Amino acid sequence: MTDQARPEPNGRHDHAHGGICGANTELIFALLCGALLAIGFALEKLTNTPGWIPLACYVAAYLFGGFFTLREAIDNLRHKRFEIDTLMLVAAVGAAALGAWAEGALLLFLFSLGHSLENYAMGRAKRAIEALAELAPQTALVRRDGELVELPVEQLVVGDTVVVKPDERLPADGFIVKGTTSIDQAPVTGESMPVDKRPVPDETAARTRSDTIEAPYRVFAGTINGSGLIEVEVTRKSNETTLARVVELVSEAETRQSPTQRFTDRFERVFVPSVLLLTVVLLFAWVVIDEPFRDSFYRAMAVLVAASPCALAIATPSAVLSGVARAARGGVLVKGGGPLEDLGSLKAIAFDKTGTLTEGRPRITDILPADGVDERDLLAVAVAVERLSDHPLARAIAKDGEERLGEIKLPAATDLTSLTGRGITAKIDGEPVLIGKAEMFGTDGIAPLSDAMRDAIARLRDGGRTTMVVRHGERDLGAIGLMDTPRAAAKDTIARLHALGITRMIMISGDNQKVAEAIARDVGLDEAWGDLLPEDKVEAIRKLRGEAKVAMVGDGVNDAPAMANATVGIAMGAAGSDVALETADVALMADDLAHLPFAVGLSRKTRGIIRQNLVVSLGIVGFLVPATILGLGIGPAVMIHEGSTLLVVFNALRLLAYRQ
Repeated sequence: MTDQARPEPNGRHDHAHGGICGANTELIFALLCGALLAIGFALEKLTNTPGWIPLACYVAAYLFGGFFTLREAIDNLRHKRFEIDTLMLVAAVGAAALGAWAEGALLLFLFSLGHSLENYAMGRAKRAIEALAELAPQTALVRRDGELVELPVEQLVVGDTVVVKPDERLPADGFIVKGTTSIDQAPVTGESMPVDKRPVPDETAARTRSDTIEAPYRVFAGTINGSGLIEVEVTRKSNETTLARVVELVSEAETRQSPTQRFTDRFERVFVPSVLLLTVVLLFAWVVIDEPFRDSFYRAMAVLVAASPCALAIATPSAVLSGVARAARGGVLVKGGGPLEDLGSLKAIAFDKTGTLTEGRPRITDILPADGVDERDLLAVAVAVERLSDHPLARAIAKDGEERLGEIKLPAATDLTSLTGRGITAKIDGEPVLIGKAEMFGTDGIAPLSDAMRDAIARLRDGGRTTMVVRHGERDLGAIGLMDTPRAAAKDTIARLHALGITRMIMISGDNQKVAEAIARDVGLDEAWGDLLPEDKVEAIRKLRGEAKVAMVGDGVNDAPAMANATVGIAMGAAGSDVALETADVALMADDLAHLPFAVGLSRKTRGIIRQNLVVSLGIVGFLVPATILGLGIGPAVMIHEGSTLLVVFNALRLLAYRQ
């Protein structure tokens, strides 16, 4: 019972107890121990059989009840650890030495039974996580050399085309090249409804930029095909799929300690030596009070067993494990107990605008060419440059602009450079092209805009438009206005977060203040901070964090610096982004803001259960220590001790059934 007496990684022990009866061997041995104890006790008290027969039953009960306990104790001593198993053995041997065979057998029976039930309960939470890894099929139907062959998914390579029949699970991440269907993505993203999928319009572009494939064309391993026969081109190997990464990150999350776990560690470092010292003192109680050594030894063993902080050691890990498993099943990846507890204690959340509170699919609404400039020339230059960038606004200008231009040939743009938070530069026909916010012009040696262009920008912004100015060489070609609509779920999500106790919500955006305020009003936000460069967003988060714990919700890519400075960084749509999976503390796998209240609510519930478990575990120890000093026997002490351990585990398992 030392500082090492804690989960490995998330339980009191690593209960990998198999045996001749399989995974249930420990439970069977515990029941046999109990049966032999009952038989021996009945023979001793109710019959006149020779004394050696009940004794033989007790000895056999010791063998079955102490088998796994002895094995665990030997392993602990080999690693120089002194844990509860060793204490129980010492107490049982001590009882036998004093002739109290029945009480020693009862101790081993209760302990081994509690041990095996705890193993089963913690196994349920672990199996909930392991089940994620089993979602992907073991084989895939692949087109190779013009023929369909069935291969293990481990043999799939990037570029393979797999055929997926109706109602089958997808074997790999990729994009659809043939066929239309609806796919149940709940196993990966937690989305409640199947999502319509269709073939990607440009296979070459999809191959070269697989990370930017849009949702209607992208598919994930482990999801379930609907009624259509589809063909999917593989973009990732089986060990690199989104599902594989989620399983890996969830498994890593099990080992990450929460603030409460660190508190219990510090507490045990003080508590355990104190109990050992008390036990030594009690061993010599016979010197001070008039009682035989037998009674002092028995009392000391009872206190040693009663004070073992098993329930305390498992109180937090069991809740964290269950919470992380339930979140993963709901399409939310939580990277450990720290983010889980922090998310549950938040009072403030900051949101990025584009792609978080809005759809992230802005459309061109206005094209204002400068005097003497043809609208098509303005669009051609803008599209030629913006299609080299992967920024959401750039993609919107490229996509909508190409549709408007039709078959018009675009000039060749080269030397793209990003001016983070302001715009981009490139070259066309050897002349520089600048596209970006109005604020970019007139600074850092860039010529200011004309009065007419500034007036045009002001009109667009008054209408809630996001604006981009296009300059080619020394000439302003004009301005482009874009509008991004708020997500349908944004207003309801904000209201649900308020109901959960989030008292302050702020939108931070690089967009113009008027545009930010217009979106904030639409979704019901408290505040909107606009005109922020990436470094300004970081400072804004630091300022908020100085006042209270704050989460930052964004896409996990452009917002990574701000998220890293928040108490909890939350990324949306992480199923399609490796960067988001890596950088976020909490990842909403689906591109669905409605999953955020689920994550916050689950975290609050987890935090509440952790507190309940701590109260129970500390309260039981606080009761048992004085009770055993005053005469409570080892048997009742073990029963209450193991009961409290099971209570906190089963209390934590309630999280697996959490509903919003």
